[in-house]
Amino acid sequence: MTIPLPAFPASARDWLAHLVAFDTTSRNSNLALVESIEHWLETLGVRSTRIPAAGGGKANLLFSIGPHVPGGVVLSGHTDAVPVDGQSWRSDPWTLTERDGRLHGRGAADMKGFIAAGLSRVPAMLGARLTRPVHFALSYDEEVGLLGAPALIEALMANVPRPRLVVVGEPTGMQVVDRHKGIMGLRTTVLGHEAHSSQTHLGVSATMVAAQLMARIVAIAERLATAPATCTGFEPAHATVTIGLVEGGTAPNILARRCTFVWDIRAGTPDEARRVFDEVDVLARQLGADIRARFEDCGIATEVLSDVPPLTGALDAPARALIARLAGSDTRQAASYVAEAGLFERAGLPTVICGPGWIAQAHQPDEYIAIDQLAAAEAFMDRLIEALCE
Repeated sequence: MTIPLPAFPASARDWLAHLVAFDTTSRNSNLALVESIEHWLETLGVRSTRIPAAGGGKANLLFSIGPHVPGGVVLSGHTDAVPVDGQSWRSDPWTLTERDGRLHGRGAADMKGFIAAGLSRVPAMLGARLTRPVHFALSYDEEVGLLGAPALIEALMANVPRPRLVVVGEPTGMQVVDRHKGIMGLRTTVLGHEAHSSQTHLGVSATMVAAQLMARIVAIAERLATAPATCTGFEPAHATVTIGLVEGGTAPNILARRCTFVWDIRAGTPDEARRVFDEVDVLARQLGADIRARFEDCGIATEVLSDVPPLTGALDAPARALIARLAGSDTRQAASYVAEAGLFERAGLPTVICGPGWIAQAHQPDEYIAIDQLAAAEAFMDRLIEALCE
């Protein structure tokens, strides 16, 4: 894919049009987008580091502007987007289109708008007398389990002096979010023993066993919803458990050999998530032992697809003061969705979420970012440059 780079110098809107033009749905490679940024950085004399995924089909990108000293600010954004399959769009999802003060395109809000605002200010950063650096950390596969971020954070910690603050640019209306829930993403597979469905004594239906596990998960979810709030400030203010995908069986008259379901636990603390997992695991072990006693080829296994810690808001005072200045507000909020912020915080870096657009606009047909929100992100970047010149 060859997509012309924005004319130099480029506005955030120009950059957003450029980034949206790449179909970086998580199932696809993001390398064309990464290469376009690398090429542009080369023309500016800026070195960058590519952190490839296993297999080489995708990559994170890390680069810095300013002196090689501690106390910089990390601007973190994911380059992937969710699918448009089955959605009804009024315009091409991969062509930025303006209507009624809104810029429509897949990823416009989540979260290419933030990346565009940052890239638009790179020339200004290069021309400024920065006393502390700006680090750009662009990841892959956030939407399917935050898969790229761990290696990106490892490279960041190994190659740059300790930053003062990380800003993850998920869409928050340019308001500061300093807490989010964590997530355990899980896939449970039940292996049964095939037989004719009229001869249930000769086999084990994997779907029937899986249904028992899923019934327990539903019961836990209902119990959590009616229990006292454990996640103050979140909506909902309790841990949640959901089953998102179920696959199994080959025919109505065959006891199913396999049934797989994908589920997740979202909680305010890792301990609460672990308690939910353990409760389901106890039943899985019991059922697994029962069916293995009948047929040795049966069993139950659960794979952890993702385990992202919550963002707790454990900011130090100087970082808190800086983000209040950049965002123009000292109010802080909590988000029930999960982001890469928890991973940065786990690495020991004060981290907040703050970006243009709103999460309600993400993942939708005709996804958009308001023009004034993109302008607010540009103003944020301008204040960041001023702060890092002091």
